Amino acid sequence: MPGSSQSFAARYDENNQEFSLSGTVRPEAGSEIADCMIVFDRALRHVRGTLYVNVKRLARLNNTGFRILARAMVEACRVRPELRIVVVTSSVVGWATAKFGRLRQIEPRISVNEYDGHFYPGQSFLEDGGFISILRTQTRMTWRHERAILPRHGLKEGMSMADICCGIGDFAVLVQREFAPSRMVALDHSKTSLAYARSVAEEFGIHGIEYTYGDAAEMLLDPDQFDFVTCRHSLQIFNKPDMILKELFRICRPGGRVYITNEKNSHCLGEPRARSIQWTYNEVAKLFEYFEMDVEFGPKSRRYLMDAGFHDIRMESFMVTNLDGDPQDFADMIAAWENVYAGEMSARRGDPPEFTERFRQGFRDHIHAALHPKGYAGWPIWVASGQKPV
Repeated sequence: MPGSSQSFAARYDENNQEFSLSGTVRPEAGSEIADCMIVFDRALRHVRGTLYVNVKRLARLNNTGFRILARAMVEACRVRPELRIVVVTSSVVGWATAKFGRLRQIEPRISVNEYDGHFYPGQSFLEDGGFISILRTQTRMTWRHERAILPRHGLKEGMSMADICCGIGDFAVLVQREFAPSRMVALDHSKTSLAYARSVAEEFGIHGIEYTYGDAAEMLLDPDQFDFVTCRHSLQIFNKPDMILKELFRICRPGGRVYITNEKNSHCLGEPRARSIQWTYNEVAKLFEYFEMDVEFGPKSRRYLMDAGFHDIRMESFMVTNLDGDPQDFADMIAAWENVYAGEMSARRGDPPEFTERFRQGFRDHIHAALHPKGYAGWPIWVASGQKPV
């Protein structure tokens, strides 16, 4: 809207009976979102049975906007007894589930479905909320690079392979489909993530992956059995990565290779608004250090692999950018980072409001760079692998 800090879009998909509201909605008066409510009223007139109100990409909604939308929903249910409204939220925007959930107390035929809330219930803040909901997007963006990189680090069809700290399992599925290993074991410490990983494999029609529950620092896997062992984006979130590498070394057969990916988060970049972006990602590194994690691990990979006893270290890096497919995917990933890093993590550290606002601004500027028609936004990944001596 001209002259306003708001930027939002409202759409109605008649085929799916879904009204979608995305962006930032902060009206001072109802007239500012009149066009949005016209679309919503049209949806209400056309829908039969259940109307889905999709707010997964609604970044911000002030109380004025919420009251206008909530009143319309409640009144519609009271006028039409056959109508049900399901508000579809995402843990990327953690406030939405709680805020819209209160409407059920007013009108029982309004319910909330947090579509990604089942991913990692009860996990740490790194696995809560938006961070987990965006992992599949991250894997999709990195896979465009890794499918070409993996063979350079020794992966071939028919190998025996293990994916340690497999998370939600999408990488293991992609490797199984692309490289057809003779055996694939996927291990993680979260039972709920493994359950989701099995559903991902089912979704892709992939069979033969052995999902295993276990601690990556103390695996119940026999030594010397895998030709190729992967551990992606995980060493950087353990305070003792050498313990993980020791186990990766142990389960790898002599002559086999261990493949790891990690970040140097302070090297995230964007243009325009480069200075704000750079400042924020320098602060991200400090934030993770406070919680005994190292998102600057990427370039250190070579030293860690050598110290763990690996030979023939191969190392390279690549840049995931807003040009890798849909720029909105990149923007969604950054929005999820903001939600976790500048949200619960920053709050737990006790950061003052003025710091948090500047911290958030850098993420918003990174999103701006990703979506700007002439902008560029990047997220660097370091890849390293080492061979276990024969």
